[in-house]
Amino acid sequence: MNEQADELHRLELLRKGDEPTFRWLVDTYQTRVFRTALAIAPTPEEAEDVAQEVFEEVYRTVGQFRGEASLSTWLYRLTTSRALKKERDRKRKKRFAFLTSLFGPDESAIYDPPDFQTPETSLEDRERIKVINQAVQQLAESQKIAFTLHYQEELSYQEIAAVMQTSVSAVESLLFRARQTLRKRLTPYRNS
Repeated sequence: MNEQADELHRLELLRKGDEPTFRWLVDTYQTRVFRTALAIAPTPEEAEDVAQEVFEEVYRTVGQFRGEASLSTWLYRLTTSRALKKERDRKRKKRFAFLTSLFGPDESAIYDPPDFQTPETSLEDRERIKVINQAVQQLAESQKIAFTLHYQEELSYQEIAAVMQTSVSAVESLLFRARQTLRKRLTPYRNS
């Protein structure tokens, strides 16, 4: 069975609620979904929440998926949308908490971003990864998504264009601007 026919078969099984096929989907894509969410979400815990929400949404809405894109493209699209929404909600809550703290008795810090750490990183790489992650987190949302999907998830420009629902030339432009911005932000760390 070729790859496309295999995906169509699995999609049909998913639509019928086949539990083993859903477990296959989670096992196959959970690491990619988590890494994509982690590039947008500020903590591994929030990335895990996003990943869980994505698979719950897939389970609930797979019947509505028309198959115009591949399963992986659909999952990346759901992940980036869900992670961006969660990040926007977090920022909105943070702004509200900050504003209310101006008038409240508690003057302590509202938000302290955690260190970026994953199980794959060795102790000596954590500081370098933390600096890079902070620079990536400061990119514009569309640049951050394109950068993550290309350099971390190794998607082609065409696949990223499908996920982001834009053109290949727009993806090229986003990646170019992301690289330029990161180069500027990381220059002080090159010689250290």
